[in-house]
Formats: sequence, C-alpha cells, structure tokens
Amino acid sequence: MAEVHETVGSGLAVYYEFIAAELHKWVDPLSNEQFWRKPYAYGNSVGHLVLHMTGNLNYYIGARVAETGYVRDRDREFTDKQPPPKDEALRAFDRTIAIVVATIRKQSAEDWGRAYTAEREPDAADRFQIFVRCAGHAYHHVGQIVYLSRELART
Repeated sequence: MAEVHETVGSGLAVYYEFIAAELHKWVDPLSNEQFWRKPYAYGNSVGHLVLHMTGNLNYYIGARVAETGYVRDRDREFTDKQPPPKDEALRAFDRTIAIVVATIRKQSAEDWGRAYTAEREPDAADRFQIFVRCAGHAYHHVGQIVYLSRELART
C-alpha cells in the first residue's frame, strides 16, 4: 500500500507542476495587454482564466484541504475591472501551485480517502477525487489558454 500512496502523491505533484509549466509556456510570451485582452467578444481573457484557476485551486485544495483560510470570490475571477498586472497574477498562480504540491506531498495513505465537501463541488467525495478533479479542471483551462494565446499571437 505504501508504494501506491507514494505513486499517487508523486504522480499528482508532478502533474500539477506540468500544468504550471504548460501554462507558462503559453502565457509568458504575452504582453500585459495581450494577457488581459479578450480575442473574442464572448469568453474570457487569458488573464481571467489564470485568476480563475488560481481561485479554484486556492479554494478547493488550499482552503478545503490545506486549511489556508482562503476566501473565494469566484465571480470576481472573471469580472475584476482592475485586475493585477500579468506578473503579479502569475506569481499568485505559482504560489498556489506550490501550496497544492506541498499539500499533496503531506497526504498520508489514509488522507486520500478522507471525506471531502466544498461549495459547488458535489461530486468529489474524498480528497483523492478533488485533487484529480482540480487537475482536470486546470488542464482544461490550459487548453483554452493555448487556443487564446495562438489567436493573440496572430493579431
């Protein structure tokens, strides 16, 4: 059982680090203006997606598992009229990934199956499920960021 625990923890931690690296690969070349510009009338800017990913991970893993005390304002992640500069938003994202990875590495074999509840998350019944669901959610948004970054590079 110890081998499974170590494999799960290591695999999830590496996957979150991969997500962060992929995000940076596409976002770092963007200017601050591109980061916040919506290339389409519908949808979000890259910046707002980064704020959303940061808020999502800070709440579901930071607040609910690591007990950081983070209080989420989900609507503001998409509507902030005075968002932070790109470099500040990325530093916040990187700090959040570090919290997630550290939290993963602190999980004992028994912790993965501990009951989990959170607002707007009725399907994750245990900690393992929330780590997997959040990883999938984050990588989904990285895919959107890839698409938006390519579009922004063309304009």
